[in-house]
Amino acid sequence: MPTTRQRFLLTSLLSLVAGFSFLGIVVIASFALVTYQQDAQRGVEQALDIESDLHGLFSLLQDAETGQRGFLLSGDETYLAPYLAAITVIDREVDELAAKLRRNGRDLGALTRLHDVMREKLAEMASTIARKRAGDEAGAQAIVRSSGGQALMTRARDITRQMRIEQGLVLEQRRSELADARWRLRAVILAAAILVALVALLTIWTSWRQTADLLASRDELKLANAKLIDQALQREKLEETLRQSQKMDAIGQLTGGLAHDFNNMLAIITGSLGIVQRRLRRGDTAIEKFIDNAMEGADRAATLTHRLLAFSRQQPLAPKSIDVNKFVAGMADLLHRTLGEQIRLETVLAGGLWRTHADSSQLENAILNLAVNARDAMGEGGRLTIETQNASLDDDYSAAHFEVPAGQYVLIAVSDTGSGMPPDVIRRAFDPFFTTKGLGKGTGLGLSQVFGFVKQSAGHVKIYSELGQGTTMKVYLPRFMGPEMITETPTAGRALPVAGANEVVLVVEDEERVRHLSVESLRELGYTVLEADGASAALRIIDSRPDIALLFTDVVMPDVNGRKLADEALRRRPGLRVLYTTGYTRNAIVHNGMLDHGTHLVSKPFTMEQLANKVREALAG
Repeated sequence: MPTTRQRFLLTSLLSLVAGFSFLGIVVIASFALVTYQQDAQRGVEQALDIESDLHGLFSLLQDAETGQRGFLLSGDETYLAPYLAAITVIDREVDELAAKLRRNGRDLGALTRLHDVMREKLAEMASTIARKRAGDEAGAQAIVRSSGGQALMTRARDITRQMRIEQGLVLEQRRSELADARWRLRAVILAAAILVALVALLTIWTSWRQTADLLASRDELKLANAKLIDQALQREKLEETLRQSQKMDAIGQLTGGLAHDFNNMLAIITGSLGIVQRRLRRGDTAIEKFIDNAMEGADRAATLTHRLLAFSRQQPLAPKSIDVNKFVAGMADLLHRTLGEQIRLETVLAGGLWRTHADSSQLENAILNLAVNARDAMGEGGRLTIETQNASLDDDYSAAHFEVPAGQYVLIAVSDTGSGMPPDVIRRAFDPFFTTKGLGKGTGLGLSQVFGFVKQSAGHVKIYSELGQGTTMKVYLPRFMGPEMITETPTAGRALPVAGANEVVLVVEDEERVRHLSVESLRELGYTVLEADGASAALRIIDSRPDIALLFTDVVMPDVNGRKLADEALRRRPGLRVLYTTGYTRNAIVHNGMLDHGTHLVSKPFTMEQLANKVREALAG
């Protein structure tokens, strides 16, 4: 005879079997009802979808008519956007709606009639638009004023309304089916809930035995998680410390390189000027060599600042359409003189080369830097090849290279037959002040300047090198799709332009010594020069001197900057020419690294030749 414990276990087992059997039946019934409900819900959604498509189809026709009328009234082609969209998509929309109606077992007769009416209406619109474009204003208006177009819209509206009424009946039927399915499902869910509660009571007595184990496991897991979080925080702190250390190393290298190069240049300038000063005191006029040395030091300092701005992508660019083939060909003499006789220069210029949009002077500097770098890599001599071709960078290449959008580019490749670069040198080649040349043979800014210019021009630069074989530097500049323009080619040795007859220049500069230097330089070039130390004084002079031809103003000044001064001066004197100067500008006349259109700028420090050329360029407009 079974014991009480055995009877309890048997009863519990039978209860569980019965409960789960009934639960299985409920689950099957629920699944069937859910499927039925889903079908009903799908029917409602399809009905609503068809209703929405009908509304959208008629709205397309209405928008097309509105756009047509706007075009007929104004002649503005932009009003035709809804009409052009309608003729593009109406047939497809009708086909999609027909497919939905067929899936729901609906008759397509009304839709076919609506499609025919819409085609007639679009044809009528096309006729009026064609007449308007042909200059037949009266013919186009006559068609609009006739009752034919309105009748077509009325027929389309009536057909659409009737179809929506029929669709509303279908929607009501689908909603009724959905409500019935939901009611049945709720009844089954209620029964299932009761059964689940009974089954839950049978299983509660087993759960308390597991609670203690679960609580213990939870406490162990919390402790382990706390340890992991602490380890992660420690690792993150170490990584941040390492990143900060690397950042400080990079800043230290940059500032150290700057200090070294500027100290060398200042030593040349101060030393040369000191000798000049001593010789002049004792009446010795043999000072030209030392003045030349000081000028060379100043030029090198200016070049260094320009290279730093290029690397940081902050230099103001004046991009123009460039035919790179003509540009490279125009640099041939300059490259031959720079490279020397021991380097054999070859060019491979692709036919049908696309144009690019870049700052011509910076592009010239970039090609020269790459050529000089290649020359130095070849030591005793070799072959330097400059190649151009069209290039397309695909999505895979873009994904593998940071900040390189896929698209069409003009490629300029500079190849040498030198010793090549190891991988660690390639990785650091564009770092400022990094150089593998001997002491005093390079600043380490040439390639970083190329990198900054190319990136600022939305381009890409890539190094391909093999030890013992040579190196190829590939510069990708975006293809320019704008209008054809006269291509600039590098020029050198032009005569210094001077002032025309009675040309007056107003110099505005808050720094007194810089202002006096600019004034004297312009007077040396033959200009009549007026000066002001700020915007207020400059505007008073402009009001009193209508013969001023050029405003030469610093950009960064207290109170009112050069851009605001120029805007006010041009408001008072619309024909006035403006030339800006600055050592660094970010937002006043330069946006996204590009000079504003029509803006003339000479960057500080500038030579007499640069000033003369920029003044003539600004006066020429």
